[in-house]
Amino acid sequence: MDLTDSLDMVSEESAAWLDLQTGRVLIIYEDLTRAIEEGEDDAAISEWGADYVAATRAIEAGDKRYIALPDKFEFHEYRYMERFIGMIEDATSADQLWRAIKGKGAFRYFKDTAERLGVIDQWYRYRDDAMNQFMLDWAKANNVAVDQSPGRSDIA
Repeated sequence: MDLTDSLDMVSEESAAWLDLQTGRVLIIYEDLTRAIEEGEDDAAISEWGADYVAATRAIEAGDKRYIALPDKFEFHEYRYMERFIGMIEDATSADQLWRAIKGKGAFRYFKDTAERLGVIDQWYRYRDDAMNQFMLDWAKANNVAVDQSPGRSDIA
């Protein structure tokens, strides 16, 4: 998994961590963290796998080997939808997209409207590029070297 993929993989019940020694991205679930915090024995948490248990214990102990990755909530996809709409040249289409992002269900309405207008692929390319740049900026700010060769955006 590369850095950008981690934005989509994290849910409200998990967090992504970067192992600075191996370059591996780990998705750590709250259930495992809670079990370790509550002192459950190794047999009770063995289903998670020894490497995840060890990493979670290290993270809980404050091991600097691991650094928390930003999540999709820090990416603020709504702002990128607004920026994307601002790039739409057809005023009627742009207006429909502006209306789609107002109120409850904005993300679903936006995607449905973009699909109907035939700009959904353009949106996903824009979003993917924005997410990649967001993670590259994060990596630079955190002194994490990234392999940017074609088709890669993971740790060097």
